[in-house]
Amino acid sequence: MREAKNLPTYPGPNKMRDCYCTVNLDQEEVFRTKIVEKSLCPFYGEDFYCEIPRSFRHLSFYIFDRDVFRRDSIIGKVAIQKEDLQKYHNRDTWFQLQHVDADSEVQGKVHLELRLSEVITDTGVICHKLATRVLECKGLPIVNGQCDPYATVTLAGPYRSEAKKTKVKKKTNNPQFDEVFYFEVTRPCSYNKKSHFDIEDADEVDKMEIRVDLWNASNLKFGDEFLGELRLPLKFLRQSSSYEAWYFLQPRDNGNKSLKPDELGSLRLNVVYTEDHVFSSDYYSPLRDLLLKSADVEPVSASAAHVLGEVCREKQEAAIPLVRLFLHYGKIVPFISAIANAEVKRTQDPNTIFRGNSLTSKCIDETMKLAGMHYLQVTLKPIIDEICQLHKSCEIDPVKLKDGENLENNRENLRQYVDRIFTVITKSGVSCPTVMCDIFFSLRESAAKRFQGDPDVRYTAVSSFIFLRFFAPAILSPNLFHLTPHHPDPQTSRTLTLISKTIQTLGSLSKSKSASFKESFMASFYDYFNEQKYADSVKNFLDLISSSGRRDHKSIEQPILLKEGFMIKRAQGRKRFGMKNFKKRWFRLTNHEFTYQRSKGDHPLCSIPIENILAVEKLEEESFKMKNMFQVIQPERALYIQANNCVEAKDWIDILTKVSQCNKKRLTVYHPSAYLNGHWLCCKATADSTPGCTPCTGGLPANIQLDIDGDRETERIYSLFNLYMPKLEKMQEACGSKSVYDGPEQEEYSTFIIDDPKETYKTLKQIIEGVGTLEQEHAQYKRDKFKKTKYGSQEHPIGDKSFQSYIRQQSEISAHSI
Repeated sequence: MREAKNLPTYPGPNKMRDCYCTVNLDQEEVFRTKIVEKSLCPFYGEDFYCEIPRSFRHLSFYIFDRDVFRRDSIIGKVAIQKEDLQKYHNRDTWFQLQHVDADSEVQGKVHLELRLSEVITDTGVICHKLATRVLECKGLPIVNGQCDPYATVTLAGPYRSEAKKTKVKKKTNNPQFDEVFYFEVTRPCSYNKKSHFDIEDADEVDKMEIRVDLWNASNLKFGDEFLGELRLPLKFLRQSSSYEAWYFLQPRDNGNKSLKPDELGSLRLNVVYTEDHVFSSDYYSPLRDLLLKSADVEPVSASAAHVLGEVCREKQEAAIPLVRLFLHYGKIVPFISAIANAEVKRTQDPNTIFRGNSLTSKCIDETMKLAGMHYLQVTLKPIIDEICQLHKSCEIDPVKLKDGENLENNRENLRQYVDRIFTVITKSGVSCPTVMCDIFFSLRESAAKRFQGDPDVRYTAVSSFIFLRFFAPAILSPNLFHLTPHHPDPQTSRTLTLISKTIQTLGSLSKSKSASFKESFMASFYDYFNEQKYADSVKNFLDLISSSGRRDHKSIEQPILLKEGFMIKRAQGRKRFGMKNFKKRWFRLTNHEFTYQRSKGDHPLCSIPIENILAVEKLEEESFKMKNMFQVIQPERALYIQANNCVEAKDWIDILTKVSQCNKKRLTVYHPSAYLNGHWLCCKATADSTPGCTPCTGGLPANIQLDIDGDRETERIYSLFNLYMPKLEKMQEACGSKSVYDGPEQEEYSTFIIDDPKETYKTLKQIIEGVGTLEQEHAQYKRDKFKKTKYGSQEHPIGDKSFQSYIRQQSEISAHSI
């Protein structure tokens, strides 16, 4: 999410707005940016990544304005249909903001059955009757925290309109109606002296439509909220008198064209959306084996993993799945050691070591993000929390000082913060994850061997990652590293920027420190730290984290905070006559226990040791008519919890499952619904101690440290190779050219690193064959799915444009093959 521009001015005297942006799956908010104050062109520059845990129709972005009374009003939105996401994949695009009204905010689907019958009356006259059965709806939106839906069914024609209504279903966005409504479409026509069925009446049927509107029964005086509609012309029933299907609800077109699109401004987005179909493991064996042996290929530039980095447009694209795959199979250290060693050999100047955006640096960044998240939590989180809460003024730029602020006091506040953060980092060597230490060891060895005349290169090779690309960015943007739940306010953000700059310079061990700063006020502030003891501490810390196999890693007993935040939990009913109601609580998870308290910082009301968690599973919505619920199952009872949205629910389930997956007493079966009114809702068993009725879903083998699916990562790598197939073929040509053409390299091939043309050619041939085989499997899967899938089924309701375009593609393919 980059920025917005040309937002409409605020009606008040200052005309500026305080705006934030949200990311929504349909109408469910899953992410919110910081508030940018006093601007009509706010810059956000924020990235949000999530696994999408459910189907959706639109990825939507809303711009909100917060006024002086802290009320939020919507300025406009950008809604991208799921099937259009590929058009904008991985490129910056400006989108016009669209007007938002209740009639355009629609999600969900409805299941209908229609039957048109010809009835012959006693007088021999034919008339038409229509039966409309509204069976159920799925995925309706929740409006103002509730959904009490009902449907109206209207038969409308040129000269008439007749409406009927279902019962209201309370507290559900998946209502089961199953109600039938009868309409007379054409009547016996004796009143105008026609004694038989006239052809004009048949035309009248063709002009009619059946309309189904969904509404939320509201207690508010403004009336019921519109949730979506469906319009079906009756003429399609003349081919088949009975019709039953699922339909996507559609927005209502009220002809609201009063606002020109450009009057609302625009929003710049870069959306990266990938959708993978993952086969079973054996399909990926050839490609996976080829990738996993990359560290052993000589030279490493001829390996499959290195080739992926060469053909991808961005090195980051290649690094993410490669790191996850190698971590999953325990081969990340030899792989990174091999590519780092090759990069060091190509580096001419020790001052530029690992400074570019190479495959090596992107892979190390990604490894630190995955393996070092807990390390950051235990090292930085306590002090960053304190900085956010105390709001001490630390501005040292004389130009930016506010009235009444004292420059010397601010410098002292900042100096104390820098000193404390520097100390916790340099004393944290023993907590650094093993995998990071082993990588730093190989970086240090390669650099020292390559530049033997430079005594400091063994330190700068490691500090360019641990300080420059790990600690400094985490201090600068703590929310991106899960150190804070939200974006710091502007003053705190400025404090963290100043600390981050200083820590980065302290860790860089550059010869002239003051010259590192463009601003003179930073250079003079840095004089505090121009003492040898700081450089010595950095070197001792770097020595410790880049020495291999030197300590017992299980000696760290301090609890590590993994996740925290407000959720709603159901009382566990420990007291015989206690109320089992729902309450908002602050939940905290460490690697020792899962607790909740009334609010942050209070004494825990309940503590569940990690070893007592037997399973963590979703809870069926029907249990309490509430979305995004999950259950933490203990020996005595289950704790039922509701998260704020589907992404957060998945995050909590994943991390709770991960920390408890080594527990010896983990369950293999569970109850997907709650125990209410003396029985389990799922299997109807009456004893609350009855073993579960459904196999547990969560839990990986205990020896896997990270929650990574190796097959899925291989599927992603296959997709990238497939996407960049023209570059793979070009690289093949380059290998042929290099091996036969001995003169200067042809310019068109100079973008590729090819150290050994023959080995590289051999690898490329294997990649192209492996990708071709998987491509055939995907094509066959799509053909089989196409044959089995019915348009109008619950999986692909009528109105599913992605399925319609898929049908068109398949028809074109089959027509072409004929």
